[in-house]
Amino acid sequence: MAKVKSKKGATPVDEKFGFPLKRTNYMIISAGVALLIIGYIFMAIPDDPDAFLTRTLAPVILVISFLVVIPVGLLYREKKKA
Repeated sequence: MAKVKSKKGATPVDEKFGFPLKRTNYMIISAGVALLIIGYIFMAIPDDPDAFLTRTLAPVILVISFLVVIPVGLLYREKKKA
């Protein structure tokens, strides 16, 4: 456990470690993983390598998943109630 000084500075306060990721984070990350799977499936489906799914849609889905959805899932925090 971490010992943290209170605001008054006199006595240390024990603070329990809380895991930073909550259920909402896992839901967003799982949506990102689902998008990755869909993107790779779209990339593998067509026989023609110049098809729309292979050359356009699949890379866009993969980039959005890797660069937007998964990082948002890792960095998202719920607002504290007042």
